[in-house]
Amino acid sequence: MHAMQYRITLPADYDMGIIRQRVTTKGPLLDTLPGLGLKAYGVRERGTDGSPVNQYAPFYLWVDQEAMTRFLTGAGFRALSDDFGRPAVHNWQGLYHRFGPAAGHAPAAYTRRAELLPEDADPTTAIENATAAHEELAHTDGVHSTALGLDPRHWELVHFTLWASPTPESADGERYRVLHLSAPGTELLGTGRQR
Repeated sequence: MHAMQYRITLPADYDMGIIRQRVTTKGPLLDTLPGLGLKAYGVRERGTDGSPVNQYAPFYLWVDQEAMTRFLTGAGFRALSDDFGRPAVHNWQGLYHRFGPAAGHAPAAYTRRAELLPEDADPTTAIENATAAHEELAHTDGVHSTALGLDPRHWELVHFTLWASPTPESADGERYRVLHLSAPGTELLGTGRQR
């Protein structure tokens, strides 16, 4: 499993209805994409849920890296780049994925939190602690699914959780509204720790 995200920050006065319309028309095109576990079409709107910016920020969980590469070099990503400029794409090796109690419901939101590991931290211990926290989170009411990834270049963990209803106040991280979920391969992401 591989996690991936790009974030496109838009002007403060940008009409976010344009993004909503884009997702309405283009989102379903990935509903059957081979190799994709899921794509959460996330947005943040300035002044909503504490967001300081307007942002289009889809988050992906890929079943295999080849599918991710095909997507990034294909026509769909080229069209996005033509419209907004080519964004930096962040990706993490998948460490953990688990469905929550609300997996049968369409997610309304997701949270994303990046955590840089201090230089003196033991990565094994940090990953074990983060995995245990996700295991507990996976049993929380309202959780659709949760995932953990690692970028070893920067020694960064990414925590990603889909919520079936608006994000609880207690949830850590940036808050995004989910406009659409493409989930053709969620059953291939498995459950529990990914090796």
